[in-house]
Amino acid sequence: MTTVGSVAAVLLLAAGCGSGENAASRNSNSVQPAGAGKPLGGAYGTGYGAGGYGADAAAGSGSGSDVGSGSGSGSGSDSGKAGPAGQLSVRDIASVGSVVTDSAGMALYRFDKDTPQPPKSNCEGDCAATWPAVPADDASAAAGIDAALLGSVARADGSKQLTLAGWPVYRYAKDTKAGEAKGEGVGGTWHALAPDGKKAIDKKQKADGGAGMGGMDMKAGTELSVADNEKLGKILVDGKWRTLYRFDKDSAWPMKFGCLGACLDTWKPAPAVDKAKAEGIAGKLVGSVKRPDGSEQLTIDCWPVYTFTGDTEPGQTNGHNKQGLWFAVTPEGKKVPPTA
Repeated sequence: MTTVGSVAAVLLLAAGCGSGENAASRNSNSVQPAGAGKPLGGAYGTGYGAGGYGADAAAGSGSGSDVGSGSGSGSGSDSGKAGPAGQLSVRDIASVGSVVTDSAGMALYRFDKDTPQPPKSNCEGDCAATWPAVPADDASAAAGIDAALLGSVARADGSKQLTLAGWPVYRYAKDTKAGEAKGEGVGGTWHALAPDGKKAIDKKQKADGGAGMGGMDMKAGTELSVADNEKLGKILVDGKWRTLYRFDKDSAWPMKFGCLGACLDTWKPAPAVDKAKAEGIAGKLVGSVKRPDGSEQLTIDCWPVYTFTGDTEPGQTNGHNKQGLWFAVTPEGKKVPPTA
């Protein structure tokens, strides 16, 4: 009888999420994942890349080296990354905005885990190999940057690091040429600097009116909706206009989680929603799944969906195609193509 019962349970789950019919036949649209929520195995047991995000696809090492915790391996660094800044300038970098660069045109960054008041760097050791501190010596400001915002902070080794509006300034070891900003959004905590010391991406998104989201209207109480993004087309967002993503290392059938442990520091499971409060998406695609911690996560077409901590403003899509594994979701429940 035990075996028969187990088979029946699997068949019920299959009827809900195994064939693309999804959870239409169930009242609750909630499922318990096969394997009791166990990860897919291997490196994914603690979240992809051990840090849940690692670097972007161009810079990823699979070791979680670029997670915002400051535990990077520094595999891409070289001695030139630690040289003087020279005259700072402002450069427009596509998809990031107006970014402060050094005299060689290399993008400069700030770290969310640092503090500007008082200035303090929390990136030492291996972190500093991946994110070299910019020396304060020889730094000057060109047009567009208020020289009064430049300063310095003493690091643990006694050296002086450049600060901008109080924020310690860094380069990214995996930026290899002028005009690159591969470090933007890494770990959800590293961001290219704007001339006033704020995040360049935030200022760009505000100037663009919410990352190109058309019709920023949402009925009061709506928990799931569709937004029209200039680059990605129609995508799903939550009630706060945060883009929803799915992860290729999760599994819809059997339903398993690839994002666990430290991964959840960067990718937050979207909470389950009331289907009656969803707009622009077929109700049969909206469901939920119980995570190992007992919480209920929103599923779209049986795929668990997440928000990205690197999206700091409504409508941003900084998580799309991260590591070639995370993708925004269409109203039909499909992942947006990487090249969108």
